[in-house]
Amino acid sequence: MKKVVITGIITLIIALLVCSYFYTNITYIKKPLKEMYKAGFTEKQMKLKDGTILNYGEGPSNGKIPLLLIHGQGMNWEDYAKVLPGLSKHYHVYAVDCHGHGESDWNPEKYKAKVMAADFAEFIEVEIGEKTVVSGHSSGGMIAAWMAAHYRELVLGTVIEDSPFFSTELDRRENTYVWVYGFQMYEDFKNQDEVKDYFVYSLKNSYWRNMFGDFLWNKFSKDAISYHEKHPNEPVHLVYLPPQINRMFEAETYPFDRKFGETFYDNTWFEGYNQAEVLSKIKSPTVFLKANTTYDGNLLVAALSDEDADRVVELLECGIRIDIDTPGHDIHYDKPKEFTDTLVRFLEDKQ
Repeated sequence: MKKVVITGIITLIIALLVCSYFYTNITYIKKPLKEMYKAGFTEKQMKLKDGTILNYGEGPSNGKIPLLLIHGQGMNWEDYAKVLPGLSKHYHVYAVDCHGHGESDWNPEKYKAKVMAADFAEFIEVEIGEKTVVSGHSSGGMIAAWMAAHYRELVLGTVIEDSPFFSTELDRRENTYVWVYGFQMYEDFKNQDEVKDYFVYSLKNSYWRNMFGDFLWNKFSKDAISYHEKHPNEPVHLVYLPPQINRMFEAETYPFDRKFGETFYDNTWFEGYNQAEVLSKIKSPTVFLKANTTYDGNLLVAALSDEDADRVVELLECGIRIDIDTPGHDIHYDKPKEFTDTLVRFLEDKQ
């Protein structure tokens, strides 16, 4: 009898763990979005003076200091969903879709850091109407830095999240993961005729095949392609995989103009953007958040090196570096509490 009870308990525990695993996998995208909208966020659009449409999310109008969030390449404003409810308790939050992403205009003439920065500055002037804390992730952080350097009257302070300063310069970029398995891969795709769908091509040539092996990766890829064919306007989401793996498929399937990525290949995104000069011009308080640095041989599998991050802070007049213990590039997603706490402390220091 005792054995039967113990076996039953073990079976129940295993069943609960399996149910919890699948519940997390099924809800990990929709649950944060639901909580974000429940917290009072609404999606809006604004037409700039030149006719450009900017799509954005806005939190409750609570009379608090405004915060503008600028996402990284390939994502959209809702990627911040996990941190938005918490941030809205301390800030009046705005999160914008970058040009070529989501529901903002897809106009290749706008795919330059300084051009987007000018549009976001207009957004602050017209829509927000007061000095703003600006936080950007990855390429969004480089836009935020330009804004802090050139629109000082609009920027109260800046939080830069794991942005690829210096690793994106012409003599460095070819030895980075994002170059080899991102920008260069897309160019290779355009120069071949065998595979017509870039998502299929990217899975076939993915860096992560080496980690999972051919058998598992082929299984994941087959299911991801099938999902993408059935749901072409949604990020790919395989319920049997945990969020950390699904994020690899998500990042390739959000609404995103590939011409935006091409500007990193031909370097036009950085037109007029001297990285050291931009950082040295920032006079307002700045926090640089750094995720873990990983190398695969000589390949930098991270946004930037520790030495690059040190150089960023050295160039800032009033800057600090905070290391976040996460192998992922998306700190706001992987470590939402740490990201939110950083923004809250940053605000407290300003008051």
